[in-house]
Amino acid sequence: MAREPRKQTFEKEDDGFQSKLINVNRVTKVVKGGRTMRFSALVVAGYGDGQVGLGTGKAGEVPEAIRKATADARRNLIRVAMVGTTVPHEAMGVAGAGQVKVMPAEEGAGVIAGGPVRAVMEVAGIKDVRAKSIGSNNPTNCVRAAIDALSQMRTIEEIAALRGKSVEEL
Repeated sequence: MAREPRKQTFEKEDDGFQSKLINVNRVTKVVKGGRTMRFSALVVAGYGDGQVGLGTGKAGEVPEAIRKATADARRNLIRVAMVGTTVPHEAMGVAGAGQVKVMPAEEGAGVIAGGPVRAVMEVAGIKDVRAKSIGSNNPTNCVRAAIDALSQMRTIEEIAALRGKSVEEL
């Protein structure tokens, strides 16, 4: 009596982790035998509760590059200070020649941002925000500048605690 081989089942837990693919590039390396093609993926990921991360991955196949980028984004999560559904104040993020200005918006305004910056705000869980990309429109620099701007966010409670004062004293 032959036994059936066991099938491995992998249960993917639904922990609220979301990721968005921003960009896939085909990159080449010139070697003696010709050109070797590989793929580079840029992914933004977060839990939608004020955590966001950027990841890049490179592999010979697109799905593998995306998987590597998602794992990298999960390792590089930062916490973003939020007030309700928006950011607490204006901030300017810089990465290379790309600059992103992030501004708070009133309740119900939605995400007013273009391209890669919109994906960053959505996976971070920020519902109402205005953002302007200035300079380079390179997706990598736009995303890095947006994450730089979000990392500068501080709530009034955090600032008061840093200064050793109460919120009323500020």
